[in-house]
Amino acid sequence: MTADATALPVPRFDRFYRYAELTRLLQDYAAARPGLVGLSSLGKSYEGRDIWLVTLTNQATGADTDKPAFWVDGNIHAGELTASTACLYWLHQLLMGHGNDAQATQLLDTRVVYLCPRLNPDGAELALADRPRHIRSSTRPYPFDEDPVDGLTVEDVDGDGRVLFMRLPDPNGPWKCHPEQPRLMVPREPGEFGGRYFRVMPEGTLTHFDGLQISVNPNREGLDLNRNFPSQWRQEHEQVGAGPYPTSEPEVRAMVDFIVKHPNIGAGVSFHTHSGVILRPMGTQSDDDMTPEDLWIYKRFSELGEKLTGYPAISIFHDFKYHPKEVTTGSQDWIYEHLGSLFWTVEIWAPNKEAGISGYDWIHWYRDHPPEDDLKLLKWSDEQCGGLAHVDWYPHTHPQLGEVELGGWDRLNFWRNPPPHLREREVARFPAWLMKVGLSLPRLELLRTEVRALGPDTWRVRFAVANAGYLPSNVTKRAVERKVARGVVFELHLTEGVALVSGAARVVGPQLDGHGVKSSLQAFLPNRQVTADRAVAEWVVRAPIGTRLALTAVADRAGTVRTEVTLD
Repeated sequence: MTADATALPVPRFDRFYRYAELTRLLQDYAAARPGLVGLSSLGKSYEGRDIWLVTLTNQATGADTDKPAFWVDGNIHAGELTASTACLYWLHQLLMGHGNDAQATQLLDTRVVYLCPRLNPDGAELALADRPRHIRSSTRPYPFDEDPVDGLTVEDVDGDGRVLFMRLPDPNGPWKCHPEQPRLMVPREPGEFGGRYFRVMPEGTLTHFDGLQISVNPNREGLDLNRNFPSQWRQEHEQVGAGPYPTSEPEVRAMVDFIVKHPNIGAGVSFHTHSGVILRPMGTQSDDDMTPEDLWIYKRFSELGEKLTGYPAISIFHDFKYHPKEVTTGSQDWIYEHLGSLFWTVEIWAPNKEAGISGYDWIHWYRDHPPEDDLKLLKWSDEQCGGLAHVDWYPHTHPQLGEVELGGWDRLNFWRNPPPHLREREVARFPAWLMKVGLSLPRLELLRTEVRALGPDTWRVRFAVANAGYLPSNVTKRAVERKVARGVVFELHLTEGVALVSGAARVVGPQLDGHGVKSSLQAFLPNRQVTADRAVAEWVVRAPIGTRLALTAVADRAGTVRTEVTLD
């Protein structure tokens, strides 16, 4: 295939791809741009599907492992399908831009993007099935491998491809029709009596129904892959869905193994849905307990994300707890806490904001909000979604309950994900910010080599490198504290006939500052180390004139420089 832009696949961003289609699409990208796209498998999912990884870099300018890297993943949660769309959208933008757009070209020429569009292919496939089920993550049964013997199992009862709600009239029910919009169910007021009330429950089927009692079964597949990461892992009684032990699940283990084996990864983003926010660490500690220098850089890039995406950037610990007495952890905690790389979770899409609701709490709004907000949402459904976000109640003969009504909010297609006509608009928010983060990664470059004769067969060799990136070579202070990012490692590769007179063949040098200044006012506390972005190694060797010596400098997060000098 040709290398021009017309050879690229033309994806649809208003629809979600099933596994076979996604696989073909990624293969087509790799075939269209073999010099920019590498396609490989991180590993196999629980059901045996490949977890596809796209490696994006200009291979003509060096191997991916020699360059600073940016990790992006999506769809770790089964129904959060727009996360895959966001990854595919940036993939397409980068490939369209390379050679045409200065930023895209610079990013792929000097850095590498590791892109995993669908970390959880099994769960996504179930969400996209003809008769879908909405589970949290993996399809592996957990914590017990057994079918329910009673209760309500949430599923598509009438085969219309949606999982909605069921309502039944009941004088003791906690729900009632809104007085202005009877299609809308709102909570019954304290002390209220004498009206027409309902019980509302998820759409599903009942096992051993006794005609009286109904309880909704937890999904047989109870894993939450985002709770299976090593940092701050806790057992099921403290963190639901965490699995039997850290990285017990093949999807998480594949991601963890890859990232650990690629210390060049200095930053990353994980796409989720929904809430319309950018989340930054930490998940288990307050900002006061965070390394101050790391907090400052997190805030700087988070504010940049807020400016470029329109999404508020908030702290997980302070602003995004599911319960005020609990903390949650995930990939962002592990990648920052253990590895000291910058990492954000992006929760795509906010239907309540779309409906004109403002000034709400990100989590607690779902527990309690005024009926006026529901009216705004219903109006949004009618006017912007063709009445499909909230489905009008319709009669259905249920196999166990008899005559019921189905309807209410379509959670998968309008709450958890944007409706088709808004999906591309929503994911188009992110490439500008992702580009800025990627281009800010540290980047080691050759500054100078010097050879000076000290005698007929004795030479002094100097090798200087610099950090051309905005961030320091360690990226964060946490990386140094955790001893996971060494300073620049210089190496002189000795060959036969070369003797080392002074210096060590391998020297661990300092961390290198980036060009991100520590103060926004030049007159106020300028850096005392004006050239802290540079490092030099020096050796004295004995070898015949004309000998060629290979030199290497490696900074874990900033990449690798390879060069040669000739003794003459």
